[in-house]
Amino acid sequence: MASIPLLRLSATANLISSRSALFHEPPKFIRVAPPKRNSTITRMSYNPTPATDRLISAVSYTLPFFNSLQYGRFLFLQYPPLGSLFEPLLPLLSLYRSIPYSSFVAFFALYLGVVRNPVFSRYVRFNSMQAVTLDVLLVLPLLLQRVLSPGRSGLGFRVMVWAYNVLFVFSVLCFVYSFVCCVLGRTPYLPFVADAAGRQI
Repeated sequence: MASIPLLRLSATANLISSRSALFHEPPKFIRVAPPKRNSTITRMSYNPTPATDRLISAVSYTLPFFNSLQYGRFLFLQYPPLGSLFEPLLPLLSLYRSIPYSSFVAFFALYLGVVRNPVFSRYVRFNSMQAVTLDVLLVLPLLLQRVLSPGRSGLGFRVMVWAYNVLFVFSVLCFVYSFVCCVLGRTPYLPFVADAAGRQI
């Protein structure tokens, strides 16, 4: 009978020692390895448009710009300070006009020498084609005026003055936008012109 209390005493001692081990031993944490990251480094390639391409593209838009200055004559008469802004261009414009058939020569030189020349990049050819297309569109109102002959007074004349003013403002905005984009190496997309130019490249 004396052995039974001894067994109970030893069992109680084992239980107390196991509980004390739980309280006194620090908890063990399992260290989980972080997921492996892909060691491949992605590098961005920066390929700017060459300066020669930007220069040729910017110069090509002077063709429709010079041919559109004639549409601003009513605005120049109505607002003389506006005409003074374009006075620095008069020597260059007079030189351009002094060459016989300068508009046709510049048109075919740009179309055959640049647009259809595979030596130039697509960036230069697209901008040149866009300038050529814009120049063709600016000629159409003159042909329409010769057919309709609105005269120098009346409703037809007022419509012609309004159309001239709109064409001049539109062409100047197109020139400034395209010129700045070409200088920065970006591709300008002109409304009503870019789609037609893109199909020809």
